[in-house]
Amino acid sequence: MAQFSVNASRFDPYKNFKFRVKWDGRYVAGISKVTGLKRTTEVVKHREGGDPSSSRKSPGRTEFDAITLDRGVTHDVEFEQWANKIWNFGSGLGAETSLKDFRKDLIIEVLNEAGQVALAYKVFRCWVSEYQALPDLDANANAIAIQHIKLENEGWERDYEVAEPAEPTFTEPAA
Repeated sequence: MAQFSVNASRFDPYKNFKFRVKWDGRYVAGISKVTGLKRTTEVVKHREGGDPSSSRKSPGRTEFDAITLDRGVTHDVEFEQWANKIWNFGSGLGAETSLKDFRKDLIIEVLNEAGQVALAYKVFRCWVSEYQALPDLDANANAIAIQHIKLENEGWERDYEVAEPAEPTFTEPAA
């Protein structure tokens, strides 16, 4: 059987709990959940005149699902400042929206168990279509307050320059 991996010692798939998100050249603190990257291509059905009993299928338009980022509520204002570029209450008549720099590219990095970047995806021309500053508050609950943003995007691609890392070997200390 052919070995496609550069790292011949790794046979296990990567876990979904070690990741980072970066925009504006900085890692965004505290992100606890990122929804999956998904794209769907429409199927265009057509028939040929000489073959009326069956149809042919061709690819049509491709759509990219929105991505949701969740994190615990803190004093960090990154989510809120980005969301405010679309609409900012009280900013004055005719100035509620600024489309000057409301789009950002972001990078999602998946890390291996040793904390090395194993995979990276570039997500293009994202903008905030939904912002939740606070969740439902409940005096009888015992949970973390989570805020989220929903990011529309115009596509994503894997960063093939990120090579599979050689995983470190941990040795026992000498006795």
